[in-house]
Amino acid sequence: VTLIFSRATSWTMAALMVSLLAVAHLFVAASAFDNIASNRRVALQRVGLGILGGTAILPQPSHAAAAAADEELIDVYFGCGCFWHVQHEFVVAEQRILGRSDEDLTARTGYAGGRAKDDLVCYHNARGVGDYGKLGHAEVVALSIPPSSFPAFAEEYFKLFDDKGDRPDQFGDRGPEYRNLVGVPGGGKGPYAKQLVSASLAQGDKLDFAIGKGDDRDARAVSFVMDTADFPLHVAEQYHQFHDGFNLNENYPNSYNGLASKLADKGKLEKSMCPNGFVGVGVGGL
Repeated sequence: VTLIFSRATSWTMAALMVSLLAVAHLFVAASAFDNIASNRRVALQRVGLGILGGTAILPQPSHAAAAAADEELIDVYFGCGCFWHVQHEFVVAEQRILGRSDEDLTARTGYAGGRAKDDLVCYHNARGVGDYGKLGHAEVVALSIPPSSFPAFAEEYFKLFDDKGDRPDQFGDRGPEYRNLVGVPGGGKGPYAKQLVSASLAQGDKLDFAIGKGDDRDARAVSFVMDTADFPLHVAEQYHQFHDGFNLNENYPNSYNGLASKLADKGKLEKSMCPNGFVGVGVGGL
C-alpha cells in the first residue's frame, strides 16, 4: 500500500503538501481482513427474505444549492460496504445539500476500484459474466456534484463510520468487494485530497487513507483514494438501484424504491447489459 497520510501524524512532504493540513496526515497501512467475503446477501439467498418500505424522505435545500448551480459537475464515488444503504444516505444528502428533485438525483450504485479493463462489470450472476468481485472491484455509490459541495458530501461519507472507524456492516459484509474507497478526480494527489482529509477531521478523524492501486484489500478503518480517470465507475444493474438496506431499520418507502423505474422510464437511469441476478430476475436484489 502506498502511504500518504494517517491520523495524528505530521506531513513529510514539502510546501505543496503542507497546505493540506495544519495538523497533518500520512497514509498508513492497516491489517487487512480476510479476503473471504462474509456476505449478508448469501443469507438472503438462502432464506428468501423480503423487505418492505419505511419512512419518507423530504428534500431540504441548503443555501449552498443556488451558489453551486452554475458550476461544472464532477464525478465522484464512495465505497463503504454494501451499497444499498449508502445510496440511500447520499440520496438524502443530494436532496438536503443541493435541493435536488427526484428526477435530478445522481446517486447510483456501481462497481469500481479494480484493475481489470472489462467494459461489462456485473453483480454475481448465474452465467458468471463480468463478476465484479473476480474483476477486483468494490461496491460504491457514485454522484455528480458541484466541486464546492464535495466537502459536504465527504462529511456525509465519514458519518457512515462509527468512532472506531468501523463501517455499518464491518462484521457482516467483509472482503475486497466491500472495502472502503473514495474516487475523486486526481486521486490522492489531486485537488480533492485536502478537502477529503479536512472532512475526515471534521467528523472525528476516524479513518486512515492510502492511495488505491486497484484490486486493494479490505482493511479496517482505512479508505483507499482512487483516481476516477484510472478507476472509473461501472453502473450497477437496475435492481440494485434505490434498494432497501439489509437491516430491519433500513426499509425505505415505496416512493424511494420506485425511483429506479421512474428514472428508467424517463431515460435518466443508465442501462446495464448485465444478467439479472442469480436466478435471472434479480429477486431480492440477489
